[in-house]
Amino acid sequence: MRRVFLIVLDSFGIGAMEDAASYGDIDVNTLKTVSSSPFFRMPHMEEMGLFRIDGVKENISCPVSGKKHTAAIARMRERSRGKDTTIGHWEIAGVYSPKPLPTYPNGFPEEVLEPFRKKTGRGVLCNLPYSGTAVIQEYGDAHMNTGDLIVYTSADSVFQIAAHENIVPLEQLYEYCRMAREILQGEHGVGRVIARPFIGPCGGSFTRTPHRHDFSILPPAVTMLDQLSESGKDVIAVGKIKDIFAGKGITESVYTSGNAEGIERTFAYLDKDFEGLCFINLVDYDMLYGHRRDVDGYAKALSVFDDKLPEILEKMREDDILMITADHGCDPGYLATTDHTREYTPFLMYGPKVKPVNLGTRDTFADIAATVLHYFGIAPLFEGDTMLTDAEGSGLLTPP
Repeated sequence: MRRVFLIVLDSFGIGAMEDAASYGDIDVNTLKTVSSSPFFRMPHMEEMGLFRIDGVKENISCPVSGKKHTAAIARMRERSRGKDTTIGHWEIAGVYSPKPLPTYPNGFPEEVLEPFRKKTGRGVLCNLPYSGTAVIQEYGDAHMNTGDLIVYTSADSVFQIAAHENIVPLEQLYEYCRMAREILQGEHGVGRVIARPFIGPCGGSFTRTPHRHDFSILPPAVTMLDQLSESGKDVIAVGKIKDIFAGKGITESVYTSGNAEGIERTFAYLDKDFEGLCFINLVDYDMLYGHRRDVDGYAKALSVFDDKLPEILEKMREDDILMITADHGCDPGYLATTDHTREYTPFLMYGPKVKPVNLGTRDTFADIAATVLHYFGIAPLFEGDTMLTDAEGSGLLTPP
């Protein structure tokens, strides 16, 4: 029974791509920044080969062991035009996006807001790019007094609706998001509509609740998730994976409150019998530390994941494969913006039968999807090359 565990360390970039400057990102490197923190410790990822990936060793602020790495490793180049969560995950699953998803640095136009106001029967506050924690402090009282919805965006392709849980019940807020999702199609097809509920007293301090919910646009083409599920394999989504793919191709899912729960859910699935893919997103690196420019917090969170790796590896079965990667960068030391950063991402593939080789720099994240499908004997319906064979065509799996 074959199982693949694909873990996305959300925003864990390893250095600027060649075209990063065209995205406004100069000399960005998430790994380099966080490795300078006194709280950075990743000895198990180092043992697997993280620091042996192309371009990494010369940019990190800690010594590198001379031991042979234990995983197959590669540096992943994003082929799609973009640097956001949705496009990054889509490409990991085999979808190439030639155009970035739309963003709204000046707020949303009336052709979006007018039908939204009409459908919801409520007015709109803010309509600007904003910090999610700051926007509720600034507009929370007005929202509570008028019932108008706080609509805002960011540098990402998102339409976010913040509302107090006592003013707009959760299910009503989610319905408003569905209305927005129906409106935001075509040229205004943002990657995600996000419900951002909060609580707190009028005139006081407001706090976001854990009841966030994302409503994503459907992937525009077939993904590895579709091909796996159509072939009778299990496709298990942990964290926000289901939202990113709008549920398409997923056979089982569980939401998580953050990295700690995501890791615990991974342990639980490692103990279960299934055949197919367990696709996990660990979001805290991006949401709590990258965007908030918290270098030490990011380093601590990576160290916690590294501490858990031995238990993950110990639970793996003979035919299991573990893949660790990322979807984009979010360099917490880059002060020009609080946006994602256009970076290469790491790829580490470990299993009892996987040969530990350096696969160089790949041309697309979609090679990950092609590799997963190859392992299950499925030919991909998208562009991407398997990483279960080396440059000479030799297999990377040892025979039984």
